[in-house]
Amino acid sequence: MSRSDRARRFLAGQSLLVAGACVVVDVLAFAVQGLPPVTFTWVVALLAVIAADALLATPTRWSGWVAAAAVAVNAGCGLLLGGPPSLRLNEAGVLVAAYRAGAWLRGVPAVVSLVVVIGGIVPAFLARGHPLDWYVVIAAVKTGLVSWVVGRYTTARREFLDELRRQAEEEERDAREAVSRAIAADRAGIARDLHDVVTHHVSAISVHAGAARLRLTRTDADPAALLSLRSVEDASRSALGDLRNMLDLLHGVPSAPQLGLADIDDLLHGFRAASIPVRLHITGEPFMLPPAVDIALYRVAQEMLTNALRHGDGGVITVTVRYEGRTVEVTTLNPYRQPGPVSGGGRGLAGIRNRVHALGGRLHAGPSAQGRTWSTSVSFHLPELT
Repeated sequence: MSRSDRARRFLAGQSLLVAGACVVVDVLAFAVQGLPPVTFTWVVALLAVIAADALLATPTRWSGWVAAAAVAVNAGCGLLLGGPPSLRLNEAGVLVAAYRAGAWLRGVPAVVSLVVVIGGIVPAFLARGHPLDWYVVIAAVKTGLVSWVVGRYTTARREFLDELRRQAEEEERDAREAVSRAIAADRAGIARDLHDVVTHHVSAISVHAGAARLRLTRTDADPAALLSLRSVEDASRSALGDLRNMLDLLHGVPSAPQLGLADIDDLLHGFRAASIPVRLHITGEPFMLPPAVDIALYRVAQEMLTNALRHGDGGVITVTVRYEGRTVEVTTLNPYRQPGPVSGGGRGLAGIRNRVHALGGRLHAGPSAQGRTWSTSVSFHLPELT
């Protein structure tokens, strides 16, 4: 059940409670005022009071008709029963009906309902034998006007508080939007600065590597050196492409498809071209990965290899991709220099941990029991696709 449905049910219950209370109070007042013995007229008047009070449980859009019915019953019962001038019939119902009319009606209907309530109370006094004097006029105004004004004040106060709440929410929303715009502008500035700085230096690396390779091709150069320079050129161009993709994402511009786990062999090819010993093992049956997880695993594998190069001792780096059920795991294993890759102030493992945990994955990193190799493992358990 929605919140609005619960609110409607609550208000309906409160209306029934108010109507029931008025019925009880008016019936008791009807019974204890020393009226004539029970007759058909007496029963009709009592049923009319009960019916008029029961109308208080109807929807608020009927408030004008409910108020008219209340004063009509009050005057009609006075005509049927006669009785002393002090006779009170459905007085509680009239008060609540006038309150409802003031609270829920607006414009001409509200004014008409006020006139009907005040004007309908006067005939009730006259029907009970009370002379038309200032007491009758004041009593009618007091009974009808005060209840009507209290109803109008209650609704106006609630509307005023709601308006204050809306203004506060709008101001808060505007403040959040201003902060978001400031953050977006700041990010755009950082993206531009990052683009200018990194592009300049990476482009310089690519140009110098290409120039050196061309110069070496004119001499009897070592083929391995030429291959390394070619790898530097390729890596710098790849870095520039990745940088442009990231900047496009920051600016909200559609970019080229991101690399995923299926491209990991191409990633390792760049390392092999630089004479870095890397092995790849894939086990299990590959399955479709969510794009965010697929991109994250590729970036994590890239960072794992970078860490292995920075902190390894030049031995073979083994990369294992394992598919098992709905679990995918990427592990790197490499010899490392003491005291280990966590000794420096780098942010490699911290960056991997933040990326993996943000997507609900798990990270395990640490040395082997013999302390000779370092293992970094990232795994994601994915639900079944429906």
